[in-house]
Amino acid sequence: MRLDADLASIQEVRDLLDKAEQAQEAMLEMSQEQVDQIVHKMAHAAKQNAGKLAALAVDETGYGKEEDKLTKNLFAAQDVYESIRDEKTVGIIHKNETDKVWEVVEPVGIVAAIIPSTNPTSTAIYKALIAVKARNAIVMSPHPQAANCTNKVVEILADAAKQAGAPEGLITSVQTPTVAGANDLMKHEKTAVILATGGSGMVKAAYSSGTPAYGVGPGNVPVYVHKSADVSKAASQIVHSKAFDWGTICASEQSVITEKSVKRRFKEALEANGAYFVDDYEKQRLENLIYVNGRFNPEIVGQSPKKLAEMAGIAIPEDTQVIVAEETEVGTQYPFSIEKLSPMLALYTVDGEAEAFAKTKEILALGGEGHTVGIHAEDENIVQLFGLEQKANRVIVNAGTTFGAIGAATNVIPSLTLGCGTAGNNITSDNITTKHLLNNKQIAFATKEVEQPKRRPVTTGAGQTIVHDYSETAVSEAEIANIVKAVLKELNV
Repeated sequence: MRLDADLASIQEVRDLLDKAEQAQEAMLEMSQEQVDQIVHKMAHAAKQNAGKLAALAVDETGYGKEEDKLTKNLFAAQDVYESIRDEKTVGIIHKNETDKVWEVVEPVGIVAAIIPSTNPTSTAIYKALIAVKARNAIVMSPHPQAANCTNKVVEILADAAKQAGAPEGLITSVQTPTVAGANDLMKHEKTAVILATGGSGMVKAAYSSGTPAYGVGPGNVPVYVHKSADVSKAASQIVHSKAFDWGTICASEQSVITEKSVKRRFKEALEANGAYFVDDYEKQRLENLIYVNGRFNPEIVGQSPKKLAEMAGIAIPEDTQVIVAEETEVGTQYPFSIEKLSPMLALYTVDGEAEAFAKTKEILALGGEGHTVGIHAEDENIVQLFGLEQKANRVIVNAGTTFGAIGAATNVIPSLTLGCGTAGNNITSDNITTKHLLNNKQIAFATKEVEQPKRRPVTTGAGQTIVHDYSETAVSEAEIANIVKAVLKELNV
């Protein structure tokens, strides 16, 4: 008999959670050395299979470029791993002998990981590494359109972990993923925390599940090219960043704001790096492609410029890396101003810094507050003013935002889940890593005495003696009389 897909998925989720629970208990007995060996083997296996997994992801989803998916897999297997490799995640990790406080870390428990179709292998590698490093079991729920490649990642990592001494059930994934199965995973009592990466609907579901959750808000990244910028370098970095994996990383540039004084040079530099500027007719055709029946068209996600042009019915040069449309307005009725998750950019022209700052805020408010902004400038005073004023938790300076926000081109924490803080309706503004999957316990010794108030007798007119607490502060006769009256009233005397 053929089972209902949702029921089958829910049953599988519960079976995996049972196994994860046993694995979680076993991990509590692991030493730091044992944990580190497991994580090392996992990272090594991910690195060895990065190319194969990249090919599987592109073949299954049709999103992005194989060579860039390889780069993302290696980023997770190498950069993320290196950032957590020496972190202490077992027992007492620090003793402050001056303040007499010891810091102890413990695993949070079973992690439910929601994996997106845009980055189905690199995100799985990254989440498995940070979870296991913190001694947590992890159950992944792949996107249904990317289940095979995500499940292959889990198979490889689970085998490597097992060879290093990890318990069965430590790293698993749902073979028949459905929305109902994902919801059950997030809401189940055995799930301790959710790592949700995906569309806004899935992230909202994670926050509404009743289980503690790390989710991420949408990115609609604006980038300001200031008149002090090296415009040739800025153009090269922006095209490289935006064309990377055909725009599937949420931190990629969506709009570029430049000043009139440098626009001509900047536009020429963009074109020299493979940008194609559309005319009004071509722009309209693409706008109709981005928004269909009043909604964002998911068919454009991760597609090449050539494919996008074919879908829109326009002709562009074969070597185009990024499609650019000049824009003046912001809003859903102006589709180039929204997050497009594809190699398409809006270009805004402004008179000066004040207008640029305002336009950046306007674009963020449309759908990216809390996430990321970029600025290309040699004037550090402008960088400071811009960074302080913008409502974004990652301000990337003189680098492609794709690479800067995740920590590939900057020294922020390497991560593939970028918190947006309260501005993006998220619980944290951090780049999520191992520390977010640990509970911190404090063993605190007494270092000071808390004085007890002195107890003094008061004799009432009725000959009764009542003991009251008083501090060392002098008390006036009137205050004492009022206290005595209040006490007598209580005693009905």
